[in-house]
Amino acid sequence: MIIANNSDYLHSLLPPIKNFLAAKLALYLHPNKVEIRKYHQGIDFLGYVSLPHYRLLRKKTEKRLIRKLHQRQREYEAGLISKESFQQSLKSYLGVLSHADTHHLSTDLKNNFLH
Repeated sequence: MIIANNSDYLHSLLPPIKNFLAAKLALYLHPNKVEIRKYHQGIDFLGYVSLPHYRLLRKKTEKRLIRKLHQRQREYEAGLISKESFQQSLKSYLGVLSHADTHHLSTDLKNNFLH
């Protein structure tokens, strides 16, 4: 990820980056995965959307997290996993949320799943 306030500058970086990757590492940039966009639109990276002054959890990541947590709860209720294992999963997901501005979601998960 390269951030700059000049799109012409960013476009000028692409050829040397492509040349370096090809010559030194035998790697190539995927043509559909290079984006130059305005920072205020957010940068989707590693499950989060980074914006100028805050970071959000990607909606797809949030839905997956909630779905998996419900699955773990069903496993606990069926006796397939221990309460400790379920709580470890919940704490792990809360750790993921701690890297973004997700106070409401974190509070909801604690209220609904911590007993």
